Amino acid sequence: MISSTRCNFLGNTGLGGCGNICGGQRRGYGPWRVSCMSPINDRNGSVVMETPLKEIKSEPVVEDVDNNPISGGGPRDVYGEDKATEDHSVTPWSVSVASGYTLLRDPHFNKGLAFTEKERDAHYLRGLLPPTTIPQETQVKKMIQHIRQYQVPLQQYTAMMDLQERNERLFYKLLIEHVEELLPIVYTPTVGEACQKYGDIFMRPQGLYISLNEKGRILEVLRNWPEKNIQVIVVTDGERILGLGDLGCQGMGIPVGKLSLYTALGGVRPSACLPITIDVGTNNEKLLNDELYIGLKRRRATGQEYSELIHEFMTAVKQTYGEKVLIQFEDFANHNAFDLLEKYRSTHLVFNDDIQGTASVVLAGLVAALKLVGGNLADHRFLFLGAGEAGTGIAELIALEISKQTNGPLEEIRKNIWLVDSKGLIVKSRKESLQHFKKPWAHEHEPVTSLLDAVNKIKPTVLIGTSGQGKTFTKEVVEAMASLNEKPIILALSNPTSQSECTAEEAYLWSRGRAIFASGSPFPPVEYKGKVFVPGQSNNAYIFPGFGLGLIMSGTIRVHDDLLLAASEALAEQVTEENFEKGLIFPPFTNIRKISAHIAAKVAAKAYELGLATRLPQPKDLEKFAESCMYTPAYRTYR
Repeated sequence: MISSTRCNFLGNTGLGGCGNICGGQRRGYGPWRVSCMSPINDRNGSVVMETPLKEIKSEPVVEDVDNNPISGGGPRDVYGEDKATEDHSVTPWSVSVASGYTLLRDPHFNKGLAFTEKERDAHYLRGLLPPTTIPQETQVKKMIQHIRQYQVPLQQYTAMMDLQERNERLFYKLLIEHVEELLPIVYTPTVGEACQKYGDIFMRPQGLYISLNEKGRILEVLRNWPEKNIQVIVVTDGERILGLGDLGCQGMGIPVGKLSLYTALGGVRPSACLPITIDVGTNNEKLLNDELYIGLKRRRATGQEYSELIHEFMTAVKQTYGEKVLIQFEDFANHNAFDLLEKYRSTHLVFNDDIQGTASVVLAGLVAALKLVGGNLADHRFLFLGAGEAGTGIAELIALEISKQTNGPLEEIRKNIWLVDSKGLIVKSRKESLQHFKKPWAHEHEPVTSLLDAVNKIKPTVLIGTSGQGKTFTKEVVEAMASLNEKPIILALSNPTSQSECTAEEAYLWSRGRAIFASGSPFPPVEYKGKVFVPGQSNNAYIFPGFGLGLIMSGTIRVHDDLLLAASEALAEQVTEENFEKGLIFPPFTNIRKISAHIAAKVAAKAYELGLATRLPQPKDLEKFAESCMYTPAYRTYR
């Protein structure tokens, strides 16, 4: 790093670009810092050369082309700006004085008007801020008013992302204190629209983009990330974003949103979170023809080309961040999601939220619903619309929980769980043509092509939608469920809202107010015959933040199915009688940090029991330990 406390040096060498600001009145304010911003053989990309000032001063002065000091090496225009062209290579030199101006541009440390008088003096902030000082609580009030002034959810999303880029702690403080209001903004359903329009709203990169262009260099790319102590990675290849399909590189909104919730709801430090998009192309014709698309404009890589890139990525992550970094797969297509989870679950700490997270939260809702409908899980018959990652994942976890409760064989228990895919009921006569993850659910039955016929023949007590197809729980289907059951359990889980199998209003109206309903995206309360029903939201955000915290705080090295069951049971325990009276089978998000701490404690306890935890000795009170591990976004006092 070249440093100097004298502006004259910068002007004479042509490196500083100080111009008229290098007057005597500025001398002595130093230290000035001149740094080359492109890393050369430097892992951290922060210091590229160290030369004592004495040595630099003693070397001959190199005159600029036009004898005028410039900032980057190219000829400057009449405004004093660098006017380099392709014929003039430049070096991205950055010149700064320890005045605190850069502090106001650093989202990790910026406090805006909350800087105290003492801090403004100590960190050279005088004059850089208006004279008033306001506390963080007032900033939160101001920001929520600012967010509410926007009527369009995507505008609210953009405003929240802008705040995150300016003031990280204020962003999380705001999100925690208004979680029920802002959760649909920073995550589903609004994040789906944000991903669709990511090319239009993209302002500055968040996270790492690893494409086929970086094949053979992924370890180097990971080292470009400034934070080194990473504990959670959320990664997507963008092929199946929510129920919206292939959005390619624009799927980055999902890892960014998920990790915001890891911090806000689960208390994982923001600096320990890394969102990653692996860009292997896209098969979305609209994106391929869009000049604003930010990803590779080529068809998706498949087969060996794809698997080699993913394997290099997984190896590089483990080499860079160690054995205990949690890698969460997000929104991979079915044909890759199951294979990746199976391939790496024995060598890495991996978790697929679409398969395992969704299953865990739905199982929790079903366990809670038993208090409303009576009986045990084994007494119920389940029918799924959708046999992809979510559907088969939920089905398997239900079977595992019933097997645990009854000591029955999985093969027999699975016979009470039926799945419908795009070709109808999954039955044995179709087994040869089924994908491998569907085969365990192929039971002996005549072919059935429609959902309504499946409901009438299977006679389920629980109907679960994971199809990604909106309006598929028709009036006839819901009425059939209500005719078969006094209190039919209907879960329309597909996201975003437009893809939900039915709305809360439809479920309550068509079942004559008897349905126990929950959905993947939020719906407002519904009044039916003088009674107000509050629909529950089967949101993965109940599970994955606390689940991840439990893995991190215990130093767990592998994810076992029993950990998912522990998380489900912990969430179900948090539903109160007051919630049940409103028809809720999930607790409100207002207490989500305490819920996450409870889930983390139960997951960690199970990890210690199974011998998967490496952080020893085991804390005596795991729930208090979880709370003590949680990041809090209150401003720190600066010396």
